[in-house]
Amino acid sequence: MLETYLPILLFIGVGLLVGTGPILIGFLMGSRKPDHEKNSPYECGFEAFEDARMRFDVRYYLVAILFIIFDLEIAFLFPWAVVFDQLGWSSFIAMFIFLLILVVGFIYEWKKGALEWE
Repeated sequence: MLETYLPILLFIGVGLLVGTGPILIGFLMGSRKPDHEKNSPYECGFEAFEDARMRFDVRYYLVAILFIIFDLEIAFLFPWAVVFDQLGWSSFIAMFIFLLILVVGFIYEWKKGALEWE
């Protein structure tokens, strides 16, 4: 009975080793000579000129939400495409309707100017 869990335990062990190994190697073999440059915050190669807690423009969030929507579309398409040959016409029609709704939403957002960045 215990031998059925061996692959799972091996997978967990390798995952922990891969996850913690580089951190431990860096901690044990890395130099510990901090200076001003190493401890300074890095932001696109130049010093920060405003507060880090400033408000973002709402267009940033709109673009982020659009990205998430179309990223989820791809997440639904991959499993469907893998078993496409085993599914019938009803699944093809359902996915066509799903994609049609997303395309209509995309065209609506495009016409409203949600994708324009000024």
